[in-house]
Amino acid sequence: MSTPAATDCPFCTLPPTRIVHANHLAVVIQDAYPVSRGHTLVLPRRHVGSFFELEPPERDAVLELLDMARRDLGQTLRPDGYNIGVNDGPAAGQTVPHLHVHLIPRYTGDQVDPRGGVRWIFPERADYWSARGGEPV
Repeated sequence: MSTPAATDCPFCTLPPTRIVHANHLAVVIQDAYPVSRGHTLVLPRRHVGSFFELEPPERDAVLELLDMARRDLGQTLRPDGYNIGVNDGPAAGQTVPHLHVHLIPRYTGDQVDPRGGVRWIFPERADYWSARGGEPV
C-alpha cells in the first residue's frame, strides 16, 4: 500500500496476497469477516477515514474498482442483488478508521424479508410499508 499509512491500520499493512484487484489509487479485498458469500471491500490506498475526504481521482478509482468487483461477483457467484455501504465515522459504526466500501452480495432467500435493506440500521423505523412500520422522521 502507498503512504501515508498508519502503522497500526490493518488496511495500510495488507499483505499483497489479500489484494484481489488494484489500480494506482485503490484496492479490492475480500472481507475477513464476511456477512455473505463474496462480501468484498474496496478501499483507497491512502489512509483516509471518510468517503468525503477522498480527492476526486481517488473517488473515481474506488468506484472503478467497485464496478470491477461487482462484475467479478456477477460472473462467479451470480448474486441476485447487492448492498453497497460505507460506515463513515464512529457514530455510523465505523470500527476501522480507513475508509472502505462494502459490496455485499445478496441472494434470494438469504433473509426472510429483505425489504428495507440498509434501512434496518434503525429497525424501529425500517418497515415503512406495513401497519407495524416506523413513524416518519
